[in-house]
Amino acid sequence: MRKFLILCAALILAALAGNYLYFHTSLYLDLRPGAEIRSFTGTEGKTILVDTGAGPAPFEIRGVDMGTGKPGHFATEFAVTRDEYLRWFGQIQAMGANAVRIYTINGPEFYEAFYQYNRDNPDPLYLIQGLWVDDYSQDSHMDAYDGGFLDPLLEDARRVVDVLHGRRNVSYDPTRGSGQYRRDVSPWVLGYILGVEWNDRTVAYTDSMEAGSQPYAGEYFYASEDASPFENMLALLGDTVASYEAGRYKEQRLIAFANWPTTDPLVYDALTTGRFRKIAQVDVEHVKTTPAFRSGQFASYHIYPYYPDYLRYSADLAPYVDAAGASNTYRAYLETLTAHHTMPVVVSEFGVPTSRGCAQLDYGRGFNQGGMTEAEQGEAIAAMYRDIRSAGCAGCVIFTWQDEWFKRTWNTMHAVDLTQTAYWSDCQTNEQSFGLLSFDPGAVESVCYVDGDDGEWTASDLVCENGEWSLSMKYDERYLYFLVRGAVEEGPVYLPIDTTQESGSPLCADPALSFGRAADFLVVLDGPEDSRVLVQERYDCLRAMYGLKLTGVDSFEFPPAADTSSFVPSRMVLQVAQSADMGGVAVDLPTFETGALTQGNGSPASPDFNSLADFCPGEGFIELRLPWQLLNFSNPSDMQIHDDYYAHYGVENLTISRLWAGVGDGGETIPMGERLLKGWGNKVTYHERLKESYYIVRALWTGEGDAP
Repeated sequence: MRKFLILCAALILAALAGNYLYFHTSLYLDLRPGAEIRSFTGTEGKTILVDTGAGPAPFEIRGVDMGTGKPGHFATEFAVTRDEYLRWFGQIQAMGANAVRIYTINGPEFYEAFYQYNRDNPDPLYLIQGLWVDDYSQDSHMDAYDGGFLDPLLEDARRVVDVLHGRRNVSYDPTRGSGQYRRDVSPWVLGYILGVEWNDRTVAYTDSMEAGSQPYAGEYFYASEDASPFENMLALLGDTVASYEAGRYKEQRLIAFANWPTTDPLVYDALTTGRFRKIAQVDVEHVKTTPAFRSGQFASYHIYPYYPDYLRYSADLAPYVDAAGASNTYRAYLETLTAHHTMPVVVSEFGVPTSRGCAQLDYGRGFNQGGMTEAEQGEAIAAMYRDIRSAGCAGCVIFTWQDEWFKRTWNTMHAVDLTQTAYWSDCQTNEQSFGLLSFDPGAVESVCYVDGDDGEWTASDLVCENGEWSLSMKYDERYLYFLVRGAVEEGPVYLPIDTTQESGSPLCADPALSFGRAADFLVVLDGPEDSRVLVQERYDCLRAMYGLKLTGVDSFEFPPAADTSSFVPSRMVLQVAQSADMGGVAVDLPTFETGALTQGNGSPASPDFNSLADFCPGEGFIELRLPWQLLNFSNPSDMQIHDDYYAHYGVENLTISRLWAGVGDGGETIPMGERLLKGWGNKVTYHERLKESYYIVRALWTGEGDAP
């Protein structure tokens, strides 16, 4: 009996050890060393080939990038459900896309849904799997050969392969999904894009620290004699993926390495190089494949029309015009890239956001990083797609499928609580609004649409009355809404708003007005051209955070008085090249007036829908919506606003429970009424809505239907 128990225990331990080795590690025994390596992909010149059952044939990648975020959750929670993925896959394929691209190991729900969607689908949706590199590894003291950088990267590469073949248990890590992966989705995986938008300093540091290293030579990938140390590392990475998948699973598929203009392989004139700090290059032409790698390699780039706008400053390239005779630096850049490469080129990220806020301008065609309607987004994507095809690229992937509330961006991140961004929709932050799918507040519909129909307003929304004027207010996860009743057609209408008691003024110098209490903001409604939000200068976030760069004077050395009557336009800073000198000509830091208000119909059900509409007149009233951040809310889910910048030397949160607002024509002091505020915490409500851009892309890719 004792021997039997020992034997049972040994068998259990052996089974546990075998399970651990099989599902938790990259160790394996090659029991089929002579088996044929299978692949359904390949390349021929600059064309990608895919065998869908009738032999290898040219294949144009028409893809959509897909993140892992949804309202109420950060990306690292991997909270998207299997049913949500299934619904999205159907919508993506109905749009005419044939692939989705993901950036890291997603949660098991993604692969379960992908398997279920494709299992009995004669026209499957394909997957391009990414391999992530965390920010700490990229942005710290390490070069790419440091054990803290390279070892986890290579192990994660093997882990990704196992996940796709349904043979991996993945422990928790915030940069990837975790759980048990048991679905083999490899029949529908086109290939890999390895890496991220490389930090140019990390590339340059690696090339400097590892100078003199010998070119890597592997079974499937090798580095040429011209390869830099960083490119050597890429050859090792590609060979690791190819060798592991071929050895364990007897399969190969396409492999690419992520890249972007900051580290592109092109050579520019001295002026452009200096202005855009071109300190590093990554050229995958130096990363070669052996004849044993039959599935093909392609070059992958993230290319946007506004960043960085090299060609605008290049004497050689700026004069480029396209076949229509229009200035088109985007196509010029694409053509230059495809001419450089001998392999297929795929633009694996391109797009524009539908945010109200903006971070950078496209000085050619106006395809800006923000400030574009949903219809304009679709038209810009269509134009860029035509550029991509005209330049000879082998495919493209639109960035991105869904809006992501949690995202941050450089010119608003100082103004918001970054730990709470998933719980409200900030249309001032452009990175949140690249999607073709919008998450609009409200379980079924939003609490209000600025559409000239006041049917959703009730007596309980009333804030104050002032003779013939009245003001009502409500709010949701994206906007504060106001309803102004009165003689709105007869001239300017003024709405003073008071949020903080640390500053504000009962007087406004220009326009000359007085209020019933100290106001922090003044909304001026004066037709389609002259309506705007003004902010009391003491409470102007741009002045406090960017005053030194904008004016050369330290804002904290000479702060405005707490009760100054100066109200100024609300503005946002825009990105420019890092050098402050252009051949001896000083370059000003540009801004744009984000407080300027757009008149239009904000209802998606309207035939004249304008997704950027801020206000809409009706018969005897005006509906207005203001984004939370425009009124200096850093976290409206907990009703937190900016405290006094000059008392705290920057942005600090202040929790409030009420605000005051009023309305009048300025003929006399404008009284202000109180409105109680209550945050919603992390309990968000939302509903999905396909943007106008979705239908424009669908018409482009399928030839079916038109934009609504």
